[in-house]
Amino acid sequence: MPENSYDVVISGAGPNGLMLAGELALAGVRPVVLDQLPGPSTEPKANGLVGQVVRLLDMRGLYDESGAAPQPMPGYLFSGMPLSFTEMPDKVMYGLPMPQPKLVRLLEKWVRGLGVDLRWGHRLTEVTPRDDAVGVTVAGAEGEYQLDATYLIGADGGKSFVRKRLGIEFPGSTDAHRISRMAHVWLPGELRAPDGGLDVPGFGRVGFGHNRFESGGVIYAELEAGRPMVATLEVGGPAAPAETPMTIAELRESLRRVLGVDVPIEPPRGPGPHALRRLANQNTRQATQYRAGNVFLVGDAAHVHSAMGGPGLNLGLQDAANLGWKLAATVNGWAPDDLLDTYHTERHPVGLRVMMSSLAQIALFAPGPEVTALRELFGELLGKPDNAAHIARLMAGADTRYDTGDSHRLAGCLVPDFTLETRYGTQRVAELLRRARPVLLTFGTASDLADVAAPWGDRVDILTATATEPPATALLIRPDGYVAWATDSDDPADSDHLRSSLARWFGSPQH
Repeated sequence: MPENSYDVVISGAGPNGLMLAGELALAGVRPVVLDQLPGPSTEPKANGLVGQVVRLLDMRGLYDESGAAPQPMPGYLFSGMPLSFTEMPDKVMYGLPMPQPKLVRLLEKWVRGLGVDLRWGHRLTEVTPRDDAVGVTVAGAEGEYQLDATYLIGADGGKSFVRKRLGIEFPGSTDAHRISRMAHVWLPGELRAPDGGLDVPGFGRVGFGHNRFESGGVIYAELEAGRPMVATLEVGGPAAPAETPMTIAELRESLRRVLGVDVPIEPPRGPGPHALRRLANQNTRQATQYRAGNVFLVGDAAHVHSAMGGPGLNLGLQDAANLGWKLAATVNGWAPDDLLDTYHTERHPVGLRVMMSSLAQIALFAPGPEVTALRELFGELLGKPDNAAHIARLMAGADTRYDTGDSHRLAGCLVPDFTLETRYGTQRVAELLRRARPVLLTFGTASDLADVAAPWGDRVDILTATATEPPATALLIRPDGYVAWATDSDDPADSDHLRSSLARWFGSPQH
C-alpha cells in the first residue's frame, strides 16, 4: 500500500475514536487517528460511565488493572427520582466514576501500546468520497497533506465536519427554553452533609445528584475530594449572550433564582482544569444514516442528546465496539457482504431509545404543578420492582436485542457475566474477550459442536468449558460481547444452526 494510503482513517481522538482505534488494532488493522487538538482534551465533560459499557471496558482489560469484576449498582436515578435494583434478578446497571479526561488518557495509552498512528494537531479539512475509497485533506503543523483511505470514520463530535461534508441529515429538536450552567466550585465545609448532599442556610437540603424544584433544578456532586460540582437547570430564565464567558457569579445568581437564597460558592482552589460552562439550545438529534458508502459515523457525530442519566459514553463506546470488529473483518477479507450494514441496523435503534429516555427525563425535571403531580405518580411506579427493572434495562442499554437470526433468549444480548473453567484455568467470560475475537463456548455433551466450528478456527476461538451454572449448553459470542447464537440442548439440528450463524457473522470457512 502506498505511504499515504491507509485502510482506515478516524477523525476525532475523543473516547469513541480512540475506542474504535483500539478495536481495529486488536484485529490487526492499525488506523490513522487525526485530532485538531494538540493533545488529549482536559475539558471536564462526562463524570463517569454508566450502563453496559462498563462491562465492555472489562472485556478489554480496561476496567481494573487488578482484574476485579465490575459490580452492579444497587440503585440509580431517573430524572432525579430514586431507583432501587435490589429486587432485580438480573442486574444490568453498572457504574464507573471515571472523569472523561482520565478515560481519554487511559484509551490513548491503550491504543499507543497497540501501535496506532495517533496524530494530535492534525485537522481534517476536506473529504472526497470515491468508488470504494475516500480521499481526505489534512492540515498539520507543517502544512496540508493528502491521505487515501479505504474507510473514513467520523468520530468528530456533535458538530461533525464529516457528517456535514457528506450531507447526512441530522433531524431532531432544539430546546431553546432551558439553560444549564455547571462549574467546579469551592464551598464552605459546614454546608456539606454526611450523606453527600448540602445543607443550604435559609433553604434546607439539596441532595446528592439531581434535585428538582418548582423554580428549576440543582445538581450537586462531589465526585473528587475538594472539588464539588454544582449545576443549575432553568426554564425561561434570563439568557446570557453566547459570546459572554460563563462565570462563577453567573452560576451563583442562577442558584439564587432556583433556591431563593444565596449559596456561598467561590472559584475552586485546587489545580484544574475545572468545569465552567453554560449550555443553551440543547439539541436532541440523530443522523438518518450511520453509513454513507465507505464513511461511518460514531458517537456524538451520529447522535446528540441531554446528558441527564449519563448515557453518552455508554452509547458512543458501544457504537465503536460494534463497528470495530465488523470493519476489521472487512479489511481482513473474511466478512460477509452485508456485515457492515448491520452497524446502522443494530445501533440506530439503540440511539433512538437513548434519545427517548433523555427527553423523558428532561420533561419530568421541568417546573410546574402538573409536572410535580406527574413525578409523584411516576415515583410510585418506580417503586415497583418490575418497573424499576424496566427503567434499569432502558438506561443500561440492555433492553434492545440485536437481530442475530437466532431465537434463543440470550441471542442478541450482551453475554451474561459468569465464571468458567477452560484449558487455561478459571476465568471470567470477560477475560476470554481481551483480544476482541469471536468465541465459541461449549459445555458438556455440546463439545461436539467444536468440530462444527473448526473450519472457522482462524478467526473464532473455540473453547470447551465447564461451569457450575452455565447460561446455555453452547454460546457463540461476537467480539463486542454480544451473543450471536446459543442453545440449551444437544440436538443434532444444533450443528446446522451453529454453522449458519458462523457463516452469517464470520463469513465463509477457510478451505
